[in-house]
Amino acid sequence: MKSFLSDLLSVGLSKVGVIVFGLGYAIVTARYLGPELNGTIATLLVYPSLFMTIGSLGIRQSTAYYVGKGVYNDQVIKRAVVQLWYLSSIISVVVSYYLVKYFSNSGQDIRLTLLAVAPIPFTLFITYNSGLFLGKNQIQVFNKINWLPPLFKLMTVVVLVVILNYSIEGALFASVLAPFLMSIILIGRNSFIEGFSLKFEGKAIKSLLSLGSVYAIALLIINLNYKIDVILLDKLSSAYETGIYSKGASLIEYLWQIPMLLSTIVFARSASSQDNYAFSMKVTQLLRISIVIVGLACIALAILSDFIIQLLYGDAFASSASVLVYLLPGVLLLTIFKVLNMDMAGRGKPWISLKAMIPALFLNIVLNYFLIPTMGANGAAIASTISYSLAAFLFIIVYSREAGIDALIILKYSKSDFEPLTNGVKKVLAKF
Repeated sequence: MKSFLSDLLSVGLSKVGVIVFGLGYAIVTARYLGPELNGTIATLLVYPSLFMTIGSLGIRQSTAYYVGKGVYNDQVIKRAVVQLWYLSSIISVVVSYYLVKYFSNSGQDIRLTLLAVAPIPFTLFITYNSGLFLGKNQIQVFNKINWLPPLFKLMTVVVLVVILNYSIEGALFASVLAPFLMSIILIGRNSFIEGFSLKFEGKAIKSLLSLGSVYAIALLIINLNYKIDVILLDKLSSAYETGIYSKGASLIEYLWQIPMLLSTIVFARSASSQDNYAFSMKVTQLLRISIVIVGLACIALAILSDFIIQLLYGDAFASSASVLVYLLPGVLLLTIFKVLNMDMAGRGKPWISLKAMIPALFLNIVLNYFLIPTMGANGAAIASTISYSLAAFLFIIVYSREAGIDALIILKYSKSDFEPLTNGVKKVLAKF
């Protein structure tokens, strides 16, 4: 438990960094670009973001799994990962460029389209590399990979947009420079430069792809459920409504850092756990803690939504407050999926998530087609909440069967649930 609390603190500080720096970027772009240009950015980046889920091939997750189980040594994994990175980067850039140019209303400007797809190779390199650290339970190193790029991104956007007034081009270039700098750092870290070799690792590549492709498909469906609103707003509404939705939804992404704080540790430890049932019982305990924390945060955001939105983004985004409120119930319920799914993914069973997410995605698409034309951004938010709620309900049933734990036990609270947190707080306070 001591090592768990140490990892929890480390991940917690990392998530604070991700939230603070990411929120700083969102504030700058909101204040200096306005709703329409923010909507343009959202539509330009949605396809590269989605396709990188497929382009990543689930390599981070499969790498973490095989490293955690000790199936391949580090040198073999590094070479296999780099060789996969070459191919996936080329395919991802080409396909994403095509999708942005021909399927997005904002893809007519060649400069913006190129800037939108330029981060892909560097982001994929970071994603692939991080699986090594995750598989070794090197949580603190893994955390730096998470919070440094948002810091670089914030610093760049301040210089280019605020000081040099490069508008949307500056905001997009910040998305390129941040992963580029992180990639340069990682090349020299953990001797990853050894991976750039002519020795072909066919067996390891096959193993990584066989498991990773399943992770990639599962992640694509999950992320598509999160991003489909932006795609359909681009088609059925305006850049203004897309911008309003993107800022309201962006706060939700930071709220999700709470369960993701726990999920990072859950995945790493699940990948190397020898007693699945005992570990799943710990995961359900973490879930119950997450629900309380996220629930309290949701109540606070609902009460203060108007004040928070205008304080952060300005009066031009006042309508984003209602988007935020409509999304909160679904976000709370989807915490169930986010925490429990990491246990299944860590066991090498990412396909389990599809049983909940495919029906939820279908429902999300149907509801968006009905609600966006009449309600705009608010309609997209309502569709998402209903979809997230369905996903949570279905997944708790699926997880209950897979883990062999009754659904009522998963959600039943006890006094012992919060002992790890209270004991950890007492130990920290005792040091002072």
